[in-house]
This record gives sequence, C-alpha cells and structure tokens, in this order.
Amino acid sequence: MTTPLRPVRRLDPILVDRIAAGEVVERPASAVKELVENAIDAGARSIEVTIEGGGRRLIRVVDDGAGMSADDLALAVERHATSKLPGGDLTRIDTLGFRGEALPSIGAVARLTLTSRTADADTGATLTVDAGVKGEVRPAPSARGTRIEVADLFSATPARLKFLKSDRAETAAIGDILRRIAVAQPGIRLVLRPESGAPQVFPAEADTGSAATLRRLTGVFGTDFAANSAPLAMAREGFALTGHIGLPSYHRGNANQIHFTVNGRPVRDRLLLGAVRGAYADTMSSDRHPVLALAILCDPALVDVNVHPAKTEVRFRDPGLIRGLIVSAIHETLRQAGLRGSTTGAARTLDALRPASLPTSSLPPSRFPGSGYALHSGASAYPAPSAAQPRGWPSVAAPSGYSAPRAPAFAGLAEAPQAAFQHDFAVPSADLRAPPEGELAEAVAQPLGAARAQLHETYIVAQTTDGLVLVDQHAAHERLVYERLKGERARGGIARQGLLIPDVVEMAPGDAERLVAAAPDLDRLGLTLEPFGSGAVLVRAVPAALANASIRNLVADILDALTASGLEDDSPDGTDEGGGPLGRRLDAILSRMSCHGSIRAGRRLRPEEMNALLREMEATPFAATCNHGRPTFVELKLHDIERLFGRR
Repeated sequence: MTTPLRPVRRLDPILVDRIAAGEVVERPASAVKELVENAIDAGARSIEVTIEGGGRRLIRVVDDGAGMSADDLALAVERHATSKLPGGDLTRIDTLGFRGEALPSIGAVARLTLTSRTADADTGATLTVDAGVKGEVRPAPSARGTRIEVADLFSATPARLKFLKSDRAETAAIGDILRRIAVAQPGIRLVLRPESGAPQVFPAEADTGSAATLRRLTGVFGTDFAANSAPLAMAREGFALTGHIGLPSYHRGNANQIHFTVNGRPVRDRLLLGAVRGAYADTMSSDRHPVLALAILCDPALVDVNVHPAKTEVRFRDPGLIRGLIVSAIHETLRQAGLRGSTTGAARTLDALRPASLPTSSLPPSRFPGSGYALHSGASAYPAPSAAQPRGWPSVAAPSGYSAPRAPAFAGLAEAPQAAFQHDFAVPSADLRAPPEGELAEAVAQPLGAARAQLHETYIVAQTTDGLVLVDQHAAHERLVYERLKGERARGGIARQGLLIPDVVEMAPGDAERLVAAAPDLDRLGLTLEPFGSGAVLVRAVPAALANASIRNLVADILDALTASGLEDDSPDGTDEGGGPLGRRLDAILSRMSCHGSIRAGRRLRPEEMNALLREMEATPFAATCNHGRPTFVELKLHDIERLFGRR
C-alpha cells in the first residue's frame, strides 16, 4: 500500500543545513579542509589545526588572517553568505572557497564556535552555533585573526558517526588533507597537532621559486624526493604548468603521492590522473604510481571549479589541451633528466648484499678459538658447499654484528643458468682483458663507466669514476629497441625486412580475424600479414630490428597486446600518430615487439658488445627503466661499498 503524496512544503532551515552538510562535510577531514581554505582566503600566513578523537570530539583551527568584525561574524554562519564573490561572477572564481555553505553546514551537525578580531578592532567577537541554532554575537578577547572550534561533530546526526572510521584512520585523512594544502601553498606555515604523537609542521617558505617549492615537497614526500626528482616548467595557450616530478624508477604502490593544484586549489581530478598515467606508461609498471606535484595556473575563466560540492574536481574548457600539456611536459622533463636511476635502488641493493647473523650451530669449528673467524683447509680456497655448509653461505664466518645474506636484489628478473658454476662465488661470464690505459680511462669517465665483467650471462658489471654499475642486459636492450622502433615510426615508417619464405602462423579463427582487422595499423609498425584461410595468417615481413625473432612468438605477443588495448576497435582513419588513443596503443604493441629483438638473459657478450650497450644506453632517453618499468641498472657509489666492507 503506497503512502499518498502530501502537499509541497518548505523544509525546515536547520534540516536544509543538515542535508547540505552531507554534501560538504563528509568526514572530519572535509571540515578541516573547508576551514583551512577559509583561513587561506583570509590572507593567513600561519595556520594551526588541533584535533581530538580523530576530529570527532574537537577540531580547532587558528589563523592569523584578516579576521572578521561582529557584523561579518553574524553573516558568516548564514547559508550562501560569502565575501568571495564581489562581482557575483561564477565564471571567474579566484578564491579557494566561494559557496558560503561550509560554516552553516558544520554548525548544523556540531557545536561551532567562532572567535575573531580584525587588525583595527580593539576587541574581538565570538558566536556559537549549536546543532543549527544560532547564538548571539558577544565581545570576546582575541588575537588578530580567527579561531574556530568544532566540538562533537555529527552529534546532531548520530547516524553519520557509524560511517566514520577509527580515530587513527580519520587522523590520517586529516593529515593527508593538510599535506595536499601544504604542497599547494608553500608560503604558508601549517601545523597539525593530533591528540597523540608529534605535531606535523610545514614551515613557511620565504620565496615562491623552484628551490623553495622543492624544500616544501621534501618535507611532504620525504628526503629521498629531492635526489629522485626533476623540475618541470612548460606553458601553452594560456596554461602554465610547473612543479617537480619523480623519476620513473622512484615510485609508490598507490596514487596518494600524486598532487595537483589548479590556481592554488588542491584537486584530485580523473583527467589529470589519467594524463599522468599516460605520460609514465612507457617507463613505469602499470601497478606502480609516480611521486609528483604539479601546479596549473590559468585564467579562472578557463576552468570551472563549481562542479563538485567539496571542490575536489574541476572541469577545463579544453580538456585535450591540458592533457596534452601534462603528457608533453613530463616526457620532455624525463628526457632532459638523462640517465638517472633512483637512489633508493642502490639502497635496496646494499641492503640485499649486507650480511646477516649466521646460526653458530651450523658453522664449521674455528681453527683459531676466540678469533671470530673459521678458516677452511684444502687445496681450493673456495670449496664446494657440503651438508654442513648450506649452499649460499660464505666459507668465512661473518664478524659479530653481520647478518646472513638476504635474497638477491635482482631475483626473479631473469633466470641465470647455474650449471656453469661450481661454487657460490660470482665469476665473470666473459673474459675481459684490460683495454689500453687511455681507452679504459675514457670509458670509466662515462656515466655508465667501462664494462669489466658479465655475471651469469645476464648482468654487466661496469666500473665508474666513483663506484660501479650493475646492468640488466635484457631490460636495457629492450628499452633501446623500443625507443628505436618508436623513433622510426615517428619519422614516417619502421624499417622492415621481407621474409624469403613467408611464415604461416595458425591460431583460433577469432584471433586470426582480429589480426587481419588490425593489419593496416600493424603494417605501419613493420609487420606485414594477410589472411591465410580460416584460423591462420601469413606473415610476409617483420621489423628489421626483430629479424631474428621467433615469428610465432612475436605474433602471439602482438595478439595479446591487441586484446589488451582494443586497437581493432579504434577509429580506422589512421590519423592518430601522437599521444592520442591510437598512438598510445601502437606504442603498447611496439613495447611487446621490442622484447623479441632484445638481448636475452643467458647470452654471453663480448667486451665490445657490453661497452657498446652502455654507450647506447647513455644516448637513449628513458634508459633507466625498461618499457615495463623495471630498472635497467643500479649504481653503487664507492663510499657505499666501503661501508659495506667496514672501511668507513
């Protein structure tokens, strides 16, 4: 039985405010965001936030901004009352807040107390709104600026409390909000004082230059960010993009460290996040995320910030322009950064190499009691492991304070043949006779140094001026082949090599149809094929760089790439050669193809081949990672190696 409709009536103003609070104040972090943004709009240079109970029991925001008079205080808690739209033009919003809904919405679901004083006033004024009931404005002692206290948040709507998380989770959410505001406003001092734990302090930077921004970002992201990032600056058609971006080899497991600001407003927008993913697609694994902070400046009329109640999303008048600007700027910045690997990779490598404590019960008896060392007799200095000495343990007991070796830093990246090794000590796979002294000195001075050995037919060891470099030969060459194929495609066509005897590749009929449908685009990538009955294709030419690859495996990988990217469903006009959908999908196929033309793990290289690979890496953009996002090399400084052996 349905309830009959009742006459239309106006909702109670307090109920209206509580409904609005559901849109604006989702959790304590939302209230903190609104209050801090109001303080910034008031010209505050120092803002302190104190919370208790994850923000449920208390949120206190104190700023040194312009403050409010008694009359302004009374109006500030009314709906749609604001000082931020003097001309009433919603197309040119140049403040962080403008709706005039935050204070009345918060006051409708909590006990809100405002105390404020302007610079020319002798005393301040205070006002309380309790669950939507507005009190009287009264005189009160106050420093210049505004002090806002929110007590018992959602006490007027207790059902909302059930949807809040633990105090720790809510405190973490507030900390994330403050960090995003800190990134957007480096000139403002921000302090978060939680109920327990040390306060988070972001000191104000005296200037607004790149160096000051980097200092603020280092305080937000951590001290490693400075050494693993590059400054970015680019402008195009009324938009200016500045900031710092992390190297592809410096990444995180989630997107929480991607920060964007638009005209000083922190935003999390799907268009911007998608542009970042596209820009790093060739240099970072799909399950990893970069660390970066970018600021977009433009005419307020070019962006609509009034598309989300919490103002966390924006809409650009020309989304394609801003996406292209972000992708181009990141690509160009990474290209100019040159051959730089993450410093954290070296730290992980040293951690993997650093010995750990060994179980004394399994160690051979010491020949020199009290010495701390156990020496072995026999003809060989490095005897084969025995049952008493498990494989992988050194023949000399580690000094006190050292620990057993952890898993190798590159475990799983390539399978190394073990049959050629009779003991656990790394031996060169290639005999590198010393080159002439002049050539050696010249090669050592290069960024990747001079090749000195090949280990397990997989890794190249190179000596540099101040350390050594360990290179994964397959990952490195895969990047070189990929960039070569991309360059050839950009210049008008990939060089191809016709097959003397065309190769017939059989597969499921549906797969064959998918390949044939994509044949015109694949032909632009150097792969020429045609239908050959039901469930087969005839391959007539392959890219010259992949002339020695297995045709069947190459076609199977391309088919996987087609299925993953949906290339066959794209527009057939063939006009998209750049960073659009078709261009990105063609690059995804080239990435798969390049793996087949790369030096495989397990192949022994001659000295001149290894050095040639190092020199080509130095001249190739994005060579610090392969196309799948894995590092191609790790650099260890000499002072780090000396510390490893206790020399420092």
